[in-house]
Amino acid sequence: MFPVRKLEKRMVEKVWGRDQLPAPFEAPDGKRIGEIWFEPPPEQSELLVKYLFTSEKLSVQVHPGEDAARDGEDSKEECWLVLDAQPGARLAAGFNEPITPEAMGRAAEDGTIEELLTWHEVSAGDIFHLTPGTVHAIGPGLSLVEVQQNSDTTFRLYDYGRPRELHLERALDVAVGAPFPDSCKGTVKSREPTLINGTRFRLDRIKGEPDAAVKAAYPGAALVLPLEGTVTAKDSDVCAREGECLVAPSLEALDFSAAKLTLLTRSV
Repeated sequence: MFPVRKLEKRMVEKVWGRDQLPAPFEAPDGKRIGEIWFEPPPEQSELLVKYLFTSEKLSVQVHPGEDAARDGEDSKEECWLVLDAQPGARLAAGFNEPITPEAMGRAAEDGTIEELLTWHEVSAGDIFHLTPGTVHAIGPGLSLVEVQQNSDTTFRLYDYGRPRELHLERALDVAVGAPFPDSCKGTVKSREPTLINGTRFRLDRIKGEPDAAVKAAYPGAALVLPLEGTVTAKDSDVCAREGECLVAPSLEALDFSAAKLTLLTRSV
């Protein structure tokens, strides 16, 4: 059994990021920070947990599943939990109508793919489960937590004229040209405590101490992300508060008495 420890953070600059971040984060002078990663520990190396902060639209993109990934590529299942949303902020996931790869390719080339995507107006507490093959994009004015398979395999279909590489051929190979399933979106109120019970990871949102059912669902290593309050190791002074993340050998190793709201996740 390993000791509870705090994960290292990495600030990642993005063209669509922000030079002013919400508390408790602070962007370095002159930097536009779009993502804050928690370095995946060996005990949960399959998962990457991060915060996202947007001031512009992200590219229209898609990730492969295990059945579609080629040598050197990794599958990627992910989810978004909306922490804060400016009025009118939106996320794109899936298409308004079924679409063929040929029509999707033409729309990506002429920029009309934005109009064919379903843009979901969102607010704090909304949750989206993005299975591989889902074409998606994130709009401006959002703060999110993203949990994903630890993969950097991303195929861009459209990037608003930015000078970045597109991957249209591979994107069309793996993209699902269909509406986003209702079963893959919801709110924390409708889903707590288990927000996502996916193929490759589980995500729970708890208030205070986890109950017996949640503890039973986390028999081994877990990543613990406090949203309000503090989570502390029982056998040391290691603790995490908002904006930090712990890896623990089990939930039994943690004291949640000072925690108000916490995210828990583990690989499956």
